[in-house]
Amino acid sequence: MKVAIYCRVSTTKQDNENQLSQLHEFAAKQGWDIFDNYIDQESGSTSERAEFQRMFADASKRRFNLVLFWALDRFSREGVLDTLQHFNLLESHGVAYKSYTEPFFDSCGIFKDAVVAIIATLAKQERVKRAERTRAGLAVARAKGKTLGRPKMTRACTADVARLRAQGQSLRAIGRTLGISERSVRRLSI
Repeated sequence: MKVAIYCRVSTTKQDNENQLSQLHEFAAKQGWDIFDNYIDQESGSTSERAEFQRMFADASKRRFNLVLFWALDRFSREGVLDTLQHFNLLESHGVAYKSYTEPFFDSCGIFKDAVVAIIATLAKQERVKRAERTRAGLAVARAKGKTLGRPKMTRACTADVARLRAQGQSLRAIGRTLGISERSVRRLSI
């Protein structure tokens, strides 16, 4: 079994040696070969981490069979949905995953289906809550008199577009002048 080891600390002031040594020792006890170490020193709140991206690029080329990380929060802090998508992407490349300190986060273990089901349920609830917050925010904005949605195009706007086109202005320049998109200008000039 070829293993990729992923370690992450949030800042350059922190040390990842503890994670690395424990993961290397664990991999050796399992008889696994370490393909590479992927070490990030930045927040786990985004997947835009250099080593994280390199790990997924190597996973897509099937250079290893398993990603071993110290704990889920070292792998990702992006939230349930994004983390689940990372796991699904690994599995789509034929790569398993395992948390050293949390045996239930193990795509090879007996709890895999239960954990994925729980995570998927939580992800769905997160989407529902996000939609509810959005609707509540829109309701508050409407109650305060804010006009929502695309601005209405009036005959006056059509006349302005025609006048500026007659002056030889480009669609982009007209859009900037009127505060509308170039696409809207094109639609109004027909």
